[in-house]
Amino acid sequence: MLLWPRFARQGAHMGDLSDRREARRFVMTLPVRVLAHDANSPELKAHTRDVSYRGLYFLSEGRFENGSEIDFIITLPQQMISAGDVNIRCHGQVVRVESTENGKTGIAAKIDRYEFVPIRASAA
Repeated sequence: MLLWPRFARQGAHMGDLSDRREARRFVMTLPVRVLAHDANSPELKAHTRDVSYRGLYFLSEGRFENGSEIDFIITLPQQMISAGDVNIRCHGQVVRVESTENGKTGIAAKIDRYEFVPIRASAA
């Protein structure tokens, strides 16, 4: 089980609906591999824009639909963790899809469950 820190919402007060996030987001660019759901679909490579223990936002050239299930692997690089690269396999749901100015698609996804996986097991 992944022990993402449970950060309290910061800057929001009771009745303040301007920031409805449940967890603090961290702006960081991490590699993400979006896994295919069938043999005819390619695996997509993407990078995060921001992450929290509850979800992430990433940019991709793939097509996604709100409400669809999504499986992906986030790699935490050795620079962040002294033990070497760490892969986290996640299952979640797409909660927002938007076009960006650079022609890519921005995808917000919530994380429903996750597990640490050895680098060799997730490199397939």
